[in-house]
Amino acid sequence: YQRRVRDAIHRGGGQIIPTARRVFYAAMLTAKPALMEPVYLLEIRCPVSTLGGLYTVLNRRRAEILSENQTMGTIYIIKAYLLVIESFGFTADLRSHTSGQAHVECVFDHWQILPGDPLEVGSQCHATVINIRKWKGLSEGIPLLDRYFDS
Repeated sequence: YQRRVRDAIHRGGGQIIPTARRVFYAAMLTAKPALMEPVYLLEIRCPVSTLGGLYTVLNRRRAEILSENQTMGTIYIIKAYLLVIESFGFTADLRSHTSGQAHVECVFDHWQILPGDPLEVGSQCHATVINIRKWKGLSEGIPLLDRYFDS
């Protein structure tokens, strides 16, 4: 039994929080939501002889190469952006393709918007949302806006 109190002084969190939650959820669904993903800045040092293996790994992991500079001798310094989701196992993969001669330093650099609409079924962004909802134990479907209207 829940009694609706009309007097503002007697309203508590039990009445205000559920209403505010529904308002915020509905606002997020109508505001063209987007997902952000973190991006690392990589600085890789390797000899010239390992550049082929290095570029193989970077291309496979959708890295964006920013610069490559040759220092004294035959050492190259390559700077690139790499999505954090693509970085899992990156160091081991890089070492196996360069015979352990490449050394990498990963530093968080910025956030970037994941392309696509999280509400559009079939997009990569939507698939990411569904996977996150499964991982958190939520229902797989994104709730419809009608769920947050008062009846």
